[in-house]
Amino acid sequence: MTDEFLPFSRPTISREAIEEVVACLQSGWITTGPRVKKFEEALAVYVGAPRVLALSSATAGLHLALAALSLEPGDEVITTPMTFAATLNTIVLAGGRPVLVDVEPATYNMDVNRLASAITTRTRAIIPVHFAGLPVDMDPLYALAEKHGLRVIEDAAHAIGTEYRGRRIGSFGDTQVFSFHPNKNITTGEGGAVATRDAKLADSIALLRFHGMDREAWNRFGKTGNQHYEIVTPGFKYNMMDMQAALGLHQLPALDGFIRRRTEIARRYQTLLADWPQWTLPGTPAYPHRHAWHLFTPLINPQAANMDRDAFMQGMKERNIGTGLHYRAVHLYPYYRDHFGFRRGDFPNAESISDRIVSLPLFPAMSDADQERVIMAMADLFQRD
Repeated sequence: MTDEFLPFSRPTISREAIEEVVACLQSGWITTGPRVKKFEEALAVYVGAPRVLALSSATAGLHLALAALSLEPGDEVITTPMTFAATLNTIVLAGGRPVLVDVEPATYNMDVNRLASAITTRTRAIIPVHFAGLPVDMDPLYALAEKHGLRVIEDAAHAIGTEYRGRRIGSFGDTQVFSFHPNKNITTGEGGAVATRDAKLADSIALLRFHGMDREAWNRFGKTGNQHYEIVTPGFKYNMMDMQAALGLHQLPALDGFIRRRTEIARRYQTLLADWPQWTLPGTPAYPHRHAWHLFTPLINPQAANMDRDAFMQGMKERNIGTGLHYRAVHLYPYYRDHFGFRRGDFPNAESISDRIVSLPLFPAMSDADQERVIMAMADLFQRD
């Protein structure tokens, strides 16, 4: 076994992207400026949305999209327990109460068939999460949202490049939030973006992302700028930097190629592991879609594997293979148990997934030989012949 550690994820950064970052640094303008604007325009074209706003993170995007709803105490926002904590954290930070809907056991996505029973007179919005890059069944979800007059803020942190029924996520519906964290399908180091068809919401986010100031630094410190500005509302410091956008400008054109390679690796995992009783592999919905394969997340079967998920992860680490845990079900964290009364047993599908899920290595630069290392390490760990 090689001594080199194989991580579960690694960004692919081109020489051109590095040179763009260097050029940005040499320009003397590294905060929000012309590269951010150019990146926003490119994103809008790629996802097919009329307005895209770049931000410091997807968490910032969720927060600002929810803040624009002016939630009042007792207002409810429906989402899934099978997500990163930021999805629920931002609901709470925006003044809302998270209401959870269990997930489908095969896809790990919100079970839309359970959604109607979670809607009350206090419901203001729904946040579906496109888990691992697999789209939620959006047509029935949007039908329910329209029937009840609810906003839909799609947590598309995993789903840049995902398609649902031939339509790219971001090209239809209400509002989508994307992530450009280093382990995502494209990266700006840290960063995120909101896509929306709602001009009022877009204007609100543009204001809130930079102190509630009516013009950003680029509009003030440039040659034709004016140093005066107004604070229209208390805002946040959620702007993206040109130094980040410099990466994104070269990542975005490579995205479809990244997804093709991710898909090849994911399908090879499915083929190679199809007859392993130690694993339950991710399921595929019947509706047409393009999976972006941000993650490959099988469920370990502890009895067949003769170990639990955590022991598996430790065993793989000892064999120089990195894995990830995405995610523990959010309702099981102490804050959400203590403040909202969630308990184990509330969402059995999410809990079963949470206890068994693991992310295997998956990134565009991963070679077939790297994948063979993963399979061989698992075979050794499970004592398969």
